[in-house]
Amino acid sequence: MKTFQKVAWIGGLVLLVATAAWAEGDKKPEKIVTVKGIEFTEAAWGAIVKKAKAEKKIIFLDAYASWCGPCKLLQKNVFTRPDVGELFNKNFVNVKVDMERGEGPQLARMFPLEAYPTLFFIDPNGKVIKKVIGYQSPETLISIGKSLVTNQ
Repeated sequence: MKTFQKVAWIGGLVLLVATAAWAEGDKKPEKIVTVKGIEFTEAAWGAIVKKAKAEKKIIFLDAYASWCGPCKLLQKNVFTRPDVGELFNKNFVNVKVDMERGEGPQLARMFPLEAYPTLFFIDPNGKVIKKVIGYQSPETLISIGKSLVTNQ
């Protein structure tokens, strides 16, 4: 009986090692994919304005709320697109602010909201150049961005 237990134990061990080796060999190398969308600056509003003045760029402000469905869709489907990121990273100081937290309520008094999301394009002196309300397709957002860059 002891011989049977040893054989069963050794057989189980061999099976375990073989399974682990098989699973290890089945792994494909990880593929690292970098999707370059809009890079948002995380800083206090004063620092954002200072940066915009120094770089002579318009501020792109995504005014959102954490519970807002269209805001989440913008973040997932539009802001992550390489073509959108290329235009906005080159030409704007990008910032997104939850308008119900932190500096958000103060900014909401400076830049009144009607709905979420609201996308503001603000010159370095604090003047709203363009205000866009609601979800925008990538193509529409690119078109708006290009029109503001050429008019600058």
